Amino acid sequence: MRTKQFQISQVLQWQPQKEIDPLKIKELTVNADYTYPFYGQATLNNGIISYETLTPKVLNNKDGKPTILIHSNNQNIVYLETPFYLKDGHGATSVLQSDMLNEKNALYIITCIKKVITKKFAYNEKATKIALKNTYIELPITKNGNIDYQFMESSIRELEEARIRELTAYLSASDLDNYNLTYAELSTLQLYASDKIKYKPFKLGAGNDRLFDIKSPQKRFNANTVKFGGKYPYVVRTSINNGIRGYITEDTQYLNAGNTISFGQDTATIFYQEKPYFTGDKIKIMTYRDCPLYPELACYLLTVIRKTFQSFAWGQSSFNETILKNVEISLPVKTDGTIDYDFITTFIRAQEKISIKKVVEWKDSIISTTKNVFKK
Repeated sequence: MRTKQFQISQVLQWQPQKEIDPLKIKELTVNADYTYPFYGQATLNNGIISYETLTPKVLNNKDGKPTILIHSNNQNIVYLETPFYLKDGHGATSVLQSDMLNEKNALYIITCIKKVITKKFAYNEKATKIALKNTYIELPITKNGNIDYQFMESSIRELEEARIRELTAYLSASDLDNYNLTYAELSTLQLYASDKIKYKPFKLGAGNDRLFDIKSPQKRFNANTVKFGGKYPYVVRTSINNGIRGYITEDTQYLNAGNTISFGQDTATIFYQEKPYFTGDKIKIMTYRDCPLYPELACYLLTVIRKTFQSFAWGQSSFNETILKNVEISLPVKTDGTIDYDFITTFIRAQEKISIKKVVEWKDSIISTTKNVFKK
């Protein structure tokens, strides 16, 4: 395979964009029979904050062309094929298209872009439009020196088929292909749908009723001086790979305890860290107070916290420890006002099974499609 360096601006074309202040959504809402995704720079749910029905004058990509979004603050990249609304970020999101773009080659191109920009840019050195236009990525080429889109598509299809085979074996060996809901899980989902659950507000880190003790780590390690290739996770403010930039081995007395949550100031990146870890600059350690943190509880808490974070206006001020401690979230409680951990755990397990079912159905659909292609 021959490759060549291309500027991103040679591969994708920047599109005009219409951005929306979240505080103005109510006045922009109209009565219509359509609903489109509202994208922000969130890393959760593929960047979708919500689904809205707004006036056509603020709609992007009305023809639903294949589109790539690159967010400058966290280098998050999203692929979409629908009209969409875009959260105001002072031009911090690049909207990119190409007549050659489709779902398969877009995944290849996005991977090539991510490989470069996650190393080249950071929160303090943003991936602005000007910087991106002058960024080079390496792509496969034909004998004539043109971008080989066919090779990219076939490579992604081959990887997809290989991963599906691995997924099939893993699901079977782990007994995860049995996604039937138990009576308790069905009852929990029905209770959730009934809107009869009682909720209570809690502050993350302020007051006697706070959920977490939030502290700075004993020592932060500089990414420019540590040696990668070690044993323990090194957590920084990146929005990918669970916040882990790599693995290092340093003085173990400075390891942060596992089953805690890491929070990156300014970027508001927040992840559950199951194993002990070291940290980089501006990371806070969140230790749950009521009981030892476990995966299902962490998943529920992080989902609620991230959803709450979406209401903040980024860029106006630093998302610091004081703001974090006073963030308020609502959790399900029992009749005595204590947090209902049984509900939380069962609800998350039910959601996991529903997600696994969707994955299995997607896997089976891909296999069926592949078989039909080979028959032809």
